[in-house]
Amino acid sequence: MKMLRFVCAALLILSGCSSANATDLPALLAPLKQGGYVVVFRHVATDDSQKDVYPFNFDDMKAQRQLSDQGRAIALQVGAAIRKLGIPVGEVYTSRLNRAVETGKLLFDRDVKPVDALTDSSAGIASGMANPAGGNAKAGRGLRELVDAPPKGGTNNMLVTHKTNITDAFGREASDVQEGEAFVYKASSAGPAIFVARVKAADWIAQAGN
Repeated sequence: MKMLRFVCAALLILSGCSSANATDLPALLAPLKQGGYVVVFRHVATDDSQKDVYPFNFDDMKAQRQLSDQGRAIALQVGAAIRKLGIPVGEVYTSRLNRAVETGKLLFDRDVKPVDALTDSSAGIASGMANPAGGNAKAGRGLRELVDAPPKGGTNNMLVTHKTNITDAFGREASDVQEGEAFVYKASSAGPAIFVARVKAADWIAQAGN
């Protein structure tokens, strides 16, 4: 019952700030089912009372900010929606931080591949999350390389990372990315992937309910 209340409250919040690209999702579903896309998620909601300890100790859960119960509930809802919509999932890469690893596992119900390229690039700088400047060129290149790598035929690769990495890769215009929001890119064998849409967590869930 407690989990259900979290889900309901979170969906009300998310639906109130639904992406301007939300109308793209119905048209995007058929192509997504064919594969060939890379979807970049920001991890879902965390417990703000917890703080990361730097330098990162990836094996110490007490030294990392973790997902909140609300975040876990939303990830499960989004994952169920993606499966219901019939979107084939290929590789799942995540940050090495547990909040991203757990988001990936909850979304896709499988083991994930944690990689340095998706790990929080703020490096302990307090201003990094408050107002990311997209200044970490190396982190930006790492994320873009994963986005530009075409998935195996008939599948879509899924990435789970952080606000700072997304801004590093895609610029200041991406700095308003919400927890659980996804950026969808069409992979190309002839060059960089092409941006298609931004999809909020509530949009996946709403579309699966139609």
